Amino acid sequence: MTQRLLPGAAGKQRAADGLRTSILNGDMVPGQRLVEADLVELYAVTRSSVRDAIDDLISEGLVERVVNKGARVRVVSLDEAISILECRGVLEGLIAARAAQRITKKGAAELRAIGRRMERAVADGELLTYSRLNSQLHARIAELSGQQTASNLIHRLRSQIVRHQFQLSLRPGRPPVSLKQHLEIIDAVASSDPVRAERAARAHLESVIDALGTAPSV
Repeated sequence: MTQRLLPGAAGKQRAADGLRTSILNGDMVPGQRLVEADLVELYAVTRSSVRDAIDDLISEGLVERVVNKGARVRVVSLDEAISILECRGVLEGLIAARAAQRITKKGAAELRAIGRRMERAVADGELLTYSRLNSQLHARIAELSGQQTASNLIHRLRSQIVRHQFQLSLRPGRPPVSLKQHLEIIDAVASSDPVRAERAARAHLESVIDALGTAPSV
């Protein structure tokens, strides 16, 4: 029996969500070709839905089209990753400052709880758990900030360099450095200190840039 293919907007959404998740999780690697026929079979959607999904991910910076070769997972160079991080530093600082201005007792307690879990993860050598908590922390601070425009921009920028940052997070000696910086951000936001929060967030991104610049090629 022929498999029914999901068409239209619903098909595009299914394919886009699946592709995005695979790219961000590292299941699809930079430079990997995206063959339409394979994606049609994988997601059970029409070919036009696959093409529309690819167009969406191109606009998000996750996919690129190469002349005479078709679509592939976008390759982000180290120089471009650093440029993206420089932009993120400004936005992350803004979000941290806004979160500090709007923080509630409940929000502060949530951030400090995440910080304690991050400390345990580093102490236990659970680097994948630490990486997940890192993402959770940034997402929660963004929610608390109420700065949706900056949050959306950061999400798009972060998605484009997730592979660089994931590999950096597993680099020996990096997690304790990162942890200290995140705990400073947490304390500043939870203490309702927007100036210190912005400074801490920007300092963290500057540290990531410095570390990426000295990391082995990825």
